[in-house]
Amino acid sequence: MAAFPCDLTSRREFLAAASLSVGTMGATATFGAPAAITARKTDSALIVGEGDYLFEVVHDFPQLPDKFTWQTTHNVAVDKADNLYVIHEGRKELTDHPSIFVFDPQGKYMRSFGQQFQGGGHGIEIREEGGQEFLYVCAYQHLKTFAKLDLKGETVWQHYAPMESNIYAAEENTKPTGQWGRDRFMPTNFAFLDDGGFLLADGYGAFFIHRYDKAGKWQSCFGGPGKGEGTFNTPHGVWVDRRQGREPSIVVCDRANHSLQYFTMDGAYQETLKGYGLPANVETRGNLLVVAELHARVTLLNEKNEVVARLGDDVARVTSPDGTQIRGRRKEWLNGKFVHPHDACFSQDGSIFVAEWVGAGRVSKLKRLA
Repeated sequence: MAAFPCDLTSRREFLAAASLSVGTMGATATFGAPAAITARKTDSALIVGEGDYLFEVVHDFPQLPDKFTWQTTHNVAVDKADNLYVIHEGRKELTDHPSIFVFDPQGKYMRSFGQQFQGGGHGIEIREEGGQEFLYVCAYQHLKTFAKLDLKGETVWQHYAPMESNIYAAEENTKPTGQWGRDRFMPTNFAFLDDGGFLLADGYGAFFIHRYDKAGKWQSCFGGPGKGEGTFNTPHGVWVDRRQGREPSIVVCDRANHSLQYFTMDGAYQETLKGYGLPANVETRGNLLVVAELHARVTLLNEKNEVVARLGDDVARVTSPDGTQIRGRRKEWLNGKFVHPHDACFSQDGSIFVAEWVGAGRVSKLKRLA
């Protein structure tokens, strides 16, 4: 398979340009999204949402000990005990600083690890296998790797670019660098398969979705660069949608095409959902699918993929000509509003944790209200 040229030299250049694409964000999804409702206070609580989907916003829910600093928060995951796992990108020169932090259900720091992912920490998911839970972690930039860990941070295995796919440049798996391109490996997130295998999105590199067996051995891939309908422009997030009443299928966040794409479990294209602003990651719980959109909101869809709530919407401000600078100006962040949601995951009670792509770091809890 031929390698592809790249005109994207940095993630920040991409987002700076994409943030000016206000047109696609001004419209709601074509399947009847409700109007956004402004965050409101009830007594001392800050409430967002509408109808049956109301949440109390708690910004900066987990707090780091003073000896650590957030270095661009990226993704979040929750274990069976409702402990929260947060991965940040980190600065590669701070080699002794952990990239993964664990907090109890009250947001209290428990432990940290993952120094090997500093400077490229990105995706994190949790799966139970044989009664034990494991972390799946991937890192981009100069690291270009993915690994399986136990919940204490011990490595089960770690792998690099799948050269057998015939997509990647020579030595991409043995001498990874920070170079970007369509022939480079820049993994961003995982989805889990029923047979014990998993999917891995190469969201910043070759733009393919890779399929692996349960031992981490490469099997196949689908996608590649393009404008949609089976091809991608930054396939950043991937998930298996098993919601009741739907045929199990793969959903991919085709971020720079501002859409979600659905595929059969064999990787055959099915449909595209439009009306999103740089959708970064998705997850399901019960009948809900949550979409973290870098363009300043979190969207909830029901099992028919109808929008039932849009949370923390600050799209107009963040996508304005001056909005690209807000991520670095914390004093301009508004309570109950998001800046750049990069990932969202459900807790055991249906609350939602949201990690934002901001250098100062922010993880908010959206506490589900009865």
